[in-house]
Amino acid sequence: MINRTQLMTDLLARPGDADALADPARPVFASVVVGRALGEGVLPVALGLGGDRFTEFWRRYFPGPQLILIEGNHEDIPELEDIEHLLLDYRAGLRDSEIWLARIVAWGCAGRDHLWQDLGLANRKELSLLMDTAFPTLAALNTGDMKWKKFIYRQYCARDGIYVCPAPSCGVCIDYAKCFASED
Repeated sequence: MINRTQLMTDLLARPGDADALADPARPVFASVVVGRALGEGVLPVALGLGGDRFTEFWRRYFPGPQLILIEGNHEDIPELEDIEHLLLDYRAGLRDSEIWLARIVAWGCAGRDHLWQDLGLANRKELSLLMDTAFPTLAALNTGDMKWKKFIYRQYCARDGIYVCPAPSCGVCIDYAKCFASED
C-alpha cells in the first residue's frame, strides 16, 4: 500500500534546483503532489498549472520520474481567476513558486471541503505554512484564525464590495462556529 510518509520522504530526497531546495514551501508542494497521487483533494492532474508549467515545476522541484497523479473531483468556479489575482496581490514576492501556489490554492477553492483537504494536504498546519510563506500579508490579516477558504472568500468579496454577511462583526454572528471551528 502506498504511504503518504514514504512518498513525502522519497520526493523530498530528490535533488531539485538550488532555489527549489531552499524554498520553504517545497514540503507543501510535495504534500500537494502526494495528495494527488493518493487521490486526495480536488486539484486537476497538473495541479491546475497546465502542462508546461507543471513540467517546469516538476523539473525544478522533484526531478526524476513523475508520480501518477489522479484527477480530482473539482467544480468549475467563475471566480477562479479573481481568487488567483487576490492571492498574487498579496504574494511575498520572494520566489516564482508563489505564482504557482496562487494558482494551486485558487483551484483548491473549487472543492467543497476545508481548503487543506481540497488541496490534498495532510493537515491545516501545512496550509498555514503555505499561506504564511507565500502570502504573508494576507495571512497576517487572518487574525481570528478563520478557516482559510472562508477567509479567502471573505477577502475576495470585500475587495469587490460584496457583503453577504448580515452580522456587523464575526464575534456576534450566529454562524461564528462554522467559520472558526476546528478543521481537524
